[in-house]
Amino acid sequence: METRTPNRLPFHRLAVFPILLAQLIVLLGAALALWQWHGVVAGYSGLCGGLIAWLPNVYFAHKAFRYSGARAAQAIVRSFYAGEAGKLIFTAVLFALTFAGVKPLAPLAVFGVFILTQLVSWFAPLLLRTRLSRP
Repeated sequence: METRTPNRLPFHRLAVFPILLAQLIVLLGAALALWQWHGVVAGYSGLCGGLIAWLPNVYFAHKAFRYSGARAAQAIVRSFYAGEAGKLIFTAVLFALTFAGVKPLAPLAVFGVFILTQLVSWFAPLLLRTRLSRP
């Protein structure tokens, strides 16, 4: 069985791009607000937490949306599993590097902005322009 070669759409044309952009805006806004009200340490700690959530999501989007079409169904499933596994490993490594290498650090800011950035994906249906229709 032949799998289709991946469609090489520009990254900004993928369906998941508005969600990633919204996550980036939220993490930058939250880090800026923390920096403004709680100081520099809270600001860069929040930025680290947001990037810990956002960078693995970018990796997952790149990995998972490489294939399209019904003939590539097995490749799509494999790429989703590989993307999710890589995302979890990438997140754990980023947390470890942040807590081991960034001193001083505000842990509440790290986890707060991490969770806030993850919450954006819960509201993903509101951000998508195209609605899924039933046959």
